[in-house]
Amino acid sequence: MSDAAGEAKLEVKQASKEVKESENVAEKYSAMTVSKNSEMNMGELSSAFSAVPTHKPVKKQIQFVEDKQEFSRFPTKTGRRSLSRSISQSSTDSYSSAASYTDSSDDETSPRDKTQVNSKGSSDFCVKNIKQAEFGRREIEIAEQDMSALISLRKRAQSEKPLAGAKIVGCTHITAQTAVLIETLVALGAQCRWTACNIYSTQNEVAAALSETGVAVFAWKGESEDDFWWCIDRCVNTEGWQPNMILDDGGDLTHWMYKKYPNVFKNIRGIVEESVTGVHRLYQLSKAGKLCVPAMNVNDSVTKQKFDNLYCCRESILDGLKRTTNVMFGGKQVVVCGYGEVGKGCCAALKALGAIVSVTEIDPICALQACMDGFRVVKLNEIIRQVDAIITCTGNKNVVTRDQLDRMKNGSIVCNMGHSNTEIDVASLRTPELTWERVRSQVDHVIWPDGKRVILLAEGRLLNLSCSTVPTFVLSITATTQALALIELYNAPEGRYKQDVYLLPKKMDEYVASLHLATFDAHLTELSDEQAKYLGLNKNGPFKPNYYRY
Repeated sequence: MSDAAGEAKLEVKQASKEVKESENVAEKYSAMTVSKNSEMNMGELSSAFSAVPTHKPVKKQIQFVEDKQEFSRFPTKTGRRSLSRSISQSSTDSYSSAASYTDSSDDETSPRDKTQVNSKGSSDFCVKNIKQAEFGRREIEIAEQDMSALISLRKRAQSEKPLAGAKIVGCTHITAQTAVLIETLVALGAQCRWTACNIYSTQNEVAAALSETGVAVFAWKGESEDDFWWCIDRCVNTEGWQPNMILDDGGDLTHWMYKKYPNVFKNIRGIVEESVTGVHRLYQLSKAGKLCVPAMNVNDSVTKQKFDNLYCCRESILDGLKRTTNVMFGGKQVVVCGYGEVGKGCCAALKALGAIVSVTEIDPICALQACMDGFRVVKLNEIIRQVDAIITCTGNKNVVTRDQLDRMKNGSIVCNMGHSNTEIDVASLRTPELTWERVRSQVDHVIWPDGKRVILLAEGRLLNLSCSTVPTFVLSITATTQALALIELYNAPEGRYKQDVYLLPKKMDEYVASLHLATFDAHLTELSDEQAKYLGLNKNGPFKPNYYRY
């Protein structure tokens, strides 16, 4: 026999031996049994995976102590889905929305069915679990560190108590940052009752911490629609306490009081509103001659619009998208509906990731801005079949319709960065032919009969505060603006503000900005007397007229 033939025969024999030993290893692995609730013996694990096809492997079984469930090498479709859903759920426990680490809480009982009492003996609140108060207090203390301007305002005005006698009912997102604002209002003399403006954004531990200090909070994460209105009613309708100031985000509280408690509404001294949706509602009431109290439009103040709307959304849009989908956006086709300040922030962030961003707009000025910033302005119907994601930022309704959702491709993402859940026609998706699959917290796969899936985030509600967090520093700017607006309306002499909607005085906007400059060690240049005279300005401001566009 030739050397070549002998070598070939030897190789075949060796390969056959390796295949046989590999089959033994495979057989051993398929015999491994595990249980879901115990720890694995790491010695046995090491032993099993150190087996190589150069010697006869030793058969071992890796098992847990409790019930033994055999893993198949080829899991069924159902098995794969169950495992996937289990992994997804565990991941949301670590990345729960609005930084609330109690999202997957132990108790599924509705807070409305519980009797809870804080350490002072009060039960005038309704939160998920009052025992989480200590953890919530730590969250608030952390937020205070990045809200130095609001804390500075608290210290400066605390001795004067400019809100003494104020009874403020609030409806905002209940987060650690909002808690700093609420406790500032209390320190300035106000009594507060609070509820949430979004059913998904409440941090349960923060609500508990506020309730522990005596603030009547009615809110928890995951409220139903009925719970939402019940909480608002409990804040307003309580024996021996009648509000005289409103701090609203979205207009739901104002609308509820106007419709259900008109006599209480007439005695309100002022409303402070911070959202596009809520401001729009106020202007509608004013135009119809039905607004019987003065209101402050905080949303269109420079310190809210340019910072909270633009810079905040520029960062938080990515946080919300990444936490919920884990999708890489480089090269993806994304449509942003609306190129206001929120839309501008979203577009800038997505463009920086390498996404191909298009914009829809009704306003020719905003559309031209989008073009000059390098974005293609389109009609949604023109590219609906090609898009990988749609983000709405308009404050309008039915921006994305059922017909458009039907034409989107498999795996497309749909979400909203506006305040209200009206921008995406979610109601039209709740039909018998479509299947909803909850894959993780605030993430639903809506499945069409042909198997197509559209990924819907937060059921069309505000993405960043429902699914992630927002930068604390930016919220300090907004919260300081809100506090000053409340102080201004509450202390204004009779006749200064009529039954209409007002913008925050320019001087206050500049004051809010100046309080935050110290964080950056920024130093303002001062005008000389000659320069001030030349420009026709007061050396101390305001430095821009009300019509100036920043």
